[in-house]
Amino acid sequence: GDYTTRHGFGYSTFEHTQECINSELRLYVAIDSPVKFSVLRLCNQSDKPRKLSVTGYVEWVLGDERAKTQMQVVTERDATTGAIFARNAYNADFEGRTAFFDADHAATGICCDRAEFFGVGGTLAAPAALYQNELSGKTGAALDPCSALRVSVDLAPGQTQVVIFRLGAAKTPEEARRLVLRWHQPEAADQALGAVHAFWRHTLGAVQISTPDAALDRLSNGWLLYQVIASRLWGRTAFYQSSGAFGFRDQLQDVMALVHAAPALVREHLLRAAGRQFIEGDVQHWWHPPSGKGVRTRCADDFLWLPLVICRYTEVTGDLGILDVVCPFLQSRPLKDGEASNYELPKVADEVASLYEHGVRAIRHGLVFGEHGLPLMGSGDWNDGMNLVGATGKGESVWMAFFLVTVLTRFAPLARARSDLDFADLCDREVKRLINCVEASAWDGAWYRRAWFDDGTVLGSATNTECQMDSIAQSWSVLSGAASPDRAQQAMAALYARLVHSETQIVQLLDPPFDTSTPSPGYIQGYVPGVRENGGQYTHAAMWATMAFAALGDADRAWELCAMLNPQHHTNDANRSAQYRVEPYVLAGDVYAFAPHVGRGGWTWYTGSAGWMLQLINESLLGLKRCGNQLRVQPLLPKNWTSFDVRYRFGTSTYAITCREAAAGAVASIVVDGVTSSGDTLTLLDDGQTHEARVDVVRK
Repeated sequence: GDYTTRHGFGYSTFEHTQECINSELRLYVAIDSPVKFSVLRLCNQSDKPRKLSVTGYVEWVLGDERAKTQMQVVTERDATTGAIFARNAYNADFEGRTAFFDADHAATGICCDRAEFFGVGGTLAAPAALYQNELSGKTGAALDPCSALRVSVDLAPGQTQVVIFRLGAAKTPEEARRLVLRWHQPEAADQALGAVHAFWRHTLGAVQISTPDAALDRLSNGWLLYQVIASRLWGRTAFYQSSGAFGFRDQLQDVMALVHAAPALVREHLLRAAGRQFIEGDVQHWWHPPSGKGVRTRCADDFLWLPLVICRYTEVTGDLGILDVVCPFLQSRPLKDGEASNYELPKVADEVASLYEHGVRAIRHGLVFGEHGLPLMGSGDWNDGMNLVGATGKGESVWMAFFLVTVLTRFAPLARARSDLDFADLCDREVKRLINCVEASAWDGAWYRRAWFDDGTVLGSATNTECQMDSIAQSWSVLSGAASPDRAQQAMAALYARLVHSETQIVQLLDPPFDTSTPSPGYIQGYVPGVRENGGQYTHAAMWATMAFAALGDADRAWELCAMLNPQHHTNDANRSAQYRVEPYVLAGDVYAFAPHVGRGGWTWYTGSAGWMLQLINESLLGLKRCGNQLRVQPLLPKNWTSFDVRYRFGTSTYAITCREAAAGAVASIVVDGVTSSGDTLTLLDDGQTHEARVDVVRK
């Protein structure tokens, strides 16, 4: 039959009508509790009374794989609450945890044996238990664990009833009982949904834009920020990768987009990330909470995102107090010669230091260079798939040089403001040295090279047969400010000519893809040519390219690429939707570039490109750049725009800002609450009021 599926901020709804029974199933999770609600609303649209049964069903894993844990999970019917409890006493990482499944209505039957519920040859579409009048009531150990709860529903003609199932988890059985009893109260489910709505209204309402581009507004005013928080920061999982781990570079990049809407989350994560740094200055590439088990690697860039995000957070919020917060280090054995990584549970070291010192230590750890004077590639830089380029410790990364220039340039003023003059001078010297080394060795004649292998073979050169050009070296030559104006323009022109494909709406990461070339760059070569990092659109990098065009003042190309990257434009008719095949309201991490799958979206939801697109729209294009209580508005207006509006929340205050193109020959000016001044910067006041502002901008 036909179903209508609707997704909103914090909830999803599924609607269906069959045999005069209208059903609406709404799913959501409480903001302040680990409890998922499945609220089923049933309406009898016939003129006859109906007697129905509704069965809620879950399969227990309580570990990483059901096949490994199914003999360890024990279920029971809790005598106090009537809920089904499930525990895995052999899960050392989550010792004592208790999961539960519960229903609002009194259950007329239960079953915790999956084999019995499905029956021989049964499937989710037709489990044997649904053809039986009663469930077995079986619970306990040594079963194929599940939990099924059946309730009865009697509906008079025109009557509506609601059945609520709750799935939750707690640290102890006692806490599980408290959660069951709390959320079993009348109106509790509605209150939980109201809190969900209130949270997202407030969080997503921090920056709201109204432009001539409705598709742009939809992304910027909700879905991008929602994707970052719900998927990247909280869920940390994907359809293709059920993980839950924090990636050191991943979530630090993500929270950069939250400085306007949720600065407290940025602060919290900065301190969390600092605590995953080893005494030597490197970090866990990823780790699993709550135990802290994770992997130590030779990745070249991970630890440098910490000082960069420190700069981003303190510049925007003015919260310099965070720099003095004391954070621990981790302690573990160093990686052995030839060892690329080590998965372990490190110790928390006795040594502690301020967040500022954690940033300094990260930078010092990154000042290790190769034959060309450029940073070592290690077991991969931002592109993990190039894990063999510098595996033996000699390969160098051109992108890392530009990235390190960015970190050093941003961190030097912070060091100088703290009177750490020697370190500030060191940052300045290294910036100059790196720029000279890049310009002396990395320019390939029309663009920047990508790297050198351990054996001295160049990568990202016109002399290569595969990966002659990589986009991130070009875009970061601009974003870092390291490239001369002439070379920056030339590099980005080459990127546009070689990697931007207007006819297919794709921006490639590199071209040609890897296939048979030697030496092998790493596991990136295992991807089908034109898929993911291997020559497809890796949307994360495409955002950087768009930001680079904006930084050059190239409005036409920046806005063209922004439109290409908007997923709604890949699904605006049936044919394109059939080609794209993924959600239009969230970013896809990649889009395939080669036949027969050109234009097909890949990994959605769990991609760092969402946070970068939010920064691209609000800051690179609309020009909203805040420093403490100063908000500068310097938009890069597209040709067909003359104005747009912004509502910006600052503490308890709201600023309603109209940005319009200044008259020919006029200078930039600003009017705040009727007071006119020259320039393009507002001084923000946290006074609980709504302020009216108009900014007249000079088109670049």
